[in-house]
Amino acid sequence: MKKSACAVAFAVLLLLAAPQFRSQALAVPPATPQLVILDTDIGDDIDDAFALALILRSPELHLLGIQTAFGDTELRARLVDRYLAAIGRTDIPVLAGVPGKPTHFTQAAYARHSPEHKHAGAVQFLLSQIRQHPGQITLIAIGPLPNIQAAIAQDPATFRQLKRVVLMGGSVYRGYDTTTNNHTPPAPEWNILCDPAGAQALFASGVPIYVMPLDSTQVRLDLPALGQILAHGSPLTDQLALLYHQWAGSAWRPPTLFDPVAVTYSFRPDLCPASPLHLQVDAKGFTRPIPGQHNAEVCLHSDEKGFLDLLAARITQDTSQ
Repeated sequence: MKKSACAVAFAVLLLLAAPQFRSQALAVPPATPQLVILDTDIGDDIDDAFALALILRSPELHLLGIQTAFGDTELRARLVDRYLAAIGRTDIPVLAGVPGKPTHFTQAAYARHSPEHKHAGAVQFLLSQIRQHPGQITLIAIGPLPNIQAAIAQDPATFRQLKRVVLMGGSVYRGYDTTTNNHTPPAPEWNILCDPAGAQALFASGVPIYVMPLDSTQVRLDLPALGQILAHGSPLTDQLALLYHQWAGSAWRPPTLFDPVAVTYSFRPDLCPASPLHLQVDAKGFTRPIPGQHNAEVCLHSDEKGFLDLLAARITQDTSQ
């Protein structure tokens, strides 16, 4: 056998024998990145900051804009302004969403170091981008849904021209249990509970919906992996470190990476296979599976190790930022 043939055969054996090589092969970015818009309540929990970092480090995705959602959306937008400026990505539009009653904001001090100014509105931005790119945009929604509800109310026909919505939200068969390590009964999940009407509008919109509920997104980032990311020393991981310590306070506590799982699904669905379900959202924020024609693809179990390996590799990859 010629040397070149031996090399090919050896490479094939590696791919067959080592899952990590197969995983890397699946991660080869497409020639044309998919267009995405992020709708986020960044500033409360820390997982939104990790989700944004993962988008920025994923060549499969082209981020058209970042919309803040829920509560003091202008302050959230200032947080994103500082985050992007620190890593040299001021080219990405930052939009303030529908304002609401101010809520607890663990990372407010970080946000207030960014200059105050009026941001353009998220709803108009979303609709205008859909009109410019009909059938091409994935909306990644990782917070409560007032912006989505307002966009549907204003122009449902345009909203239906989204390619899809990837949603972190809901609790199908599993409630919050990361602190107990015991599966608990379904419960109202935060993003849905804060705006059940927005979730109801989304599920009735006619747009394809891919749901990452509590069942598949309660993935903890424990030490030493957490420490390795925060100590990496790049401008991006430095922002994560600052935001993490404001969220965690004086204690080290492992974050639960709900939102990055939804981001990962947008370009690595093999790590969170979805199945068709019909979900019903009630006024109390429950998302119950009921009989009937499916209205969503729902991931109930994720590959937690594969996800954590990908997240750490992406966020700590060697770049100039």
